[in-house]
Amino acid sequence: MEAALPAWFEITSFVVLLLILAADLVLAYKRPHIPSTRESALWVGFYVGLALVFAGLMYWQGSVDHAAEFIAGWVTEYSLSIDNLFVFVIIMARFSVPRKYQQEVLMVGILIALVLRGIFILLGAQLIENFSWIFYIFGAFLLYTAIRQVFENHDDMEQQENGIIRALRKRVAITDTYDGAKLRTVIDGKKVFTPILVVFIALGLTDLVFAIDSIPAIFGITQDPFIVFTANVFALMGLRQLYFLLGDLIDKLEYLHFGIAFILGFIGVKLFFHALHVNELPFINGGEHVEWAPEISTWTSLAVILAAMAIAVIASLIKIRVDSRRSLREEFAERSIPGPDSE
Repeated sequence: MEAALPAWFEITSFVVLLLILAADLVLAYKRPHIPSTRESALWVGFYVGLALVFAGLMYWQGSVDHAAEFIAGWVTEYSLSIDNLFVFVIIMARFSVPRKYQQEVLMVGILIALVLRGIFILLGAQLIENFSWIFYIFGAFLLYTAIRQVFENHDDMEQQENGIIRALRKRVAITDTYDGAKLRTVIDGKKVFTPILVVFIALGLTDLVFAIDSIPAIFGITQDPFIVFTANVFALMGLRQLYFLLGDLIDKLEYLHFGIAFILGFIGVKLFFHALHVNELPFINGGEHVEWAPEISTWTSLAVILAAMAIAVIASLIKIRVDSRRSLREEFAERSIPGPDSE
């Protein structure tokens, strides 16, 4: 069993990460603007670099296994967070959130996600510590999620949210117009909520769904609560800038959800193998560990996750290019065809 990371390192890491998140939140509220592609790219690069530096510090204070588990967990959570952006795009468009204030709205959504994931991490860690059979449930859930990821449309989630939002509108006075990024405003001397409230609730519901999906996935990589939480924090940091960097492209990455589904399915299978390896259920192998069950290493997991995402993104970009060329050819062909009156 690998040695634990020093307590001072874990405490210092939490403090520094909280300060970075607080600074990011202040920047979003003090400077509401539409980030340029260059600005967004620089911020995303900064947060990716920060995650790699943190992995190096974990190697320095812990071991190569600590660093590998963190990177594998971070890449997994980052992949699932990108999938989260698909739904964010739908929510922003559906509620016509002014682009200037989307930074602030996204930051609140990310903070909600962080709180929810923190709660699920604590619950998951307790379950794993007391019930080894929970790995069977996590594995089955991830396999189900992988299948759902392939066949379910993001619009289905939006339809599920609509019922809750309609019920809210019946009980709470909500105006149809925005007043900057304010949660409440005054109309005809009466205080009412702005659509920002509805957007926050929609983001919160989305975050809840993705937290339920993502936490079992990372527990398939590592069972260390500190690594699980920090991997989630680093995956969520920079997500706001990534939203503006990808822009309209994110909706065109057609095969990305297949890559994510493969990752979830792979981790689901890994969890099943791990559950067999530590089996204590009396009706499976007489309650004994299943020795033939393979233990998939962290490095193998990292390689599979990176390969799945790379293939999905490259395939999507190739399709975008092919579709663009086909569209140009069709447009050129239409212009070249003479009309019925031309001679």
